[in-house]
Amino acid sequence: MSEAASARSRRQSGHGRLAADRLGPLEPMLRAWLPRQRWFAGKGREIGRVQLVSAADLLPPRVVPGLLHLLVDVDGDCYQLLLGVRPALPPALGPALIGRAEEGPYAGQFVYEGLGDPRLASLLLERLRSPGTLGPLRFDRDRTALIPAALAPRPISGEQTNSSLIYGDAYILKVFRRVGPGVNPDLELPRALAAAGCTRVPAPVAWYEAELPGAEPLTLGVLQPYLRGSDDGWQLALRRLGSGADFTPEAHALGRATAEVHSALANALPTVALDPERTARLAAGMTARLAATVREVPALMPYEPGLRAAFDALAASRGLAVPAQRIHGDLHLGQTLRTADGSWSLIDFEGEPARPLAERRRPEPAVRDIAGMLRSFDYAARSHQPFAPDWSDGCRAAFCEGYARTTGRDPREDPVLLRAYETDKAVYEARYESRHRPDWLHVPMAAIRRLSARERPPAKRAPAPPPHPRPQPPRRPHT
Repeated sequence: MSEAASARSRRQSGHGRLAADRLGPLEPMLRAWLPRQRWFAGKGREIGRVQLVSAADLLPPRVVPGLLHLLVDVDGDCYQLLLGVRPALPPALGPALIGRAEEGPYAGQFVYEGLGDPRLASLLLERLRSPGTLGPLRFDRDRTALIPAALAPRPISGEQTNSSLIYGDAYILKVFRRVGPGVNPDLELPRALAAAGCTRVPAPVAWYEAELPGAEPLTLGVLQPYLRGSDDGWQLALRRLGSGADFTPEAHALGRATAEVHSALANALPTVALDPERTARLAAGMTARLAATVREVPALMPYEPGLRAAFDALAASRGLAVPAQRIHGDLHLGQTLRTADGSWSLIDFEGEPARPLAERRRPEPAVRDIAGMLRSFDYAARSHQPFAPDWSDGCRAAFCEGYARTTGRDPREDPVLLRAYETDKAVYEARYESRHRPDWLHVPMAAIRRLSARERPPAKRAPAPPPHPRPQPPRRPHT
């Protein structure tokens, strides 16, 4: 949320007193606490401006514990905070402590991360079960869904960009931390897919938003069925790889599932043609990201000409008559689940959180998702010692074949587009790993070397496996 938009919303909402009375006493502790959160985007730089956008009590005043909902603008980024307030903090909530207020309406009370408190997390579910408004917050739900009461909550640990709670192994609530005006794709796209009859994505059953004057609603959280007993695609792939087992049947089936989702999205939402103008803008954006990443990751410098050639070839293609549509936007093995019945589901349609929301909602060629999955197979193979190139190549080819089995068109038939998107993804990975996991930088760098040498896309295998192939022994053990 921009500074101007934040200031406008405060003026129009009359939150000047709230800023002084509520945020002021909490600001010092929030400045110390926010940089330690995995979902905070401003790591590595000093926090400057902190301003209140909105505030709402989810419980009446003086109720213990209290639950305060805040939207806070931190240097132009808007964050959602759910803060618990207690006069005394139980030992079990010690890790959730933010600080003790010394003055203001919460003087002498402990302020903590509210989602870590089962009582407050349960309250959030109750709000979602009962549609209505509370200050700037609006709670809504699918009126056909029956959400049971009193489901025990438990947080999911290890997330980076959001926070999630599981309720009774029946539902999962994703709470978006960094938010902006406009419907979040993680609500918009699963709802569209559910309306289209696509069962590959869990359908939202409830959600809540903030309605601020002069701005589009901000999506704050989405409740969906929890696919109990499912296997995370990334972890499943690593287990198969570690045991030397073949993963190509699963990759083929995952390609089919991805194609079904793409086809449903194309039918449910508008598509556009990737004409010369859009293609030029697309290639220019990729080239600009490459230039910025080379400045930050000098190891890319020797490969820059070869990488740029992939984007130049895309610009010269003038669109290839490829349609652009709504897509997942950040597809990889970790965004997939193999359910208990053996089928695949796609999750987390938020897109890359670092990209502006409006950009994530733009139509793009479906091959962007395909390139992300191909890179994910390579990541899995390179996480294994020794590197298992045959495993990666087999999975990449099987995925493309499964996709083609559903759509009738193999992604490798658009080699210029596929190479450009895979190159762009590898450049993104190089920047990410350089910033956050330097020990992993060798993984995207291997792809950088390959792609800069103008390697052809994964070769087709013949014949294609049947729609539901039986697992075959691996061609060689990956040990």
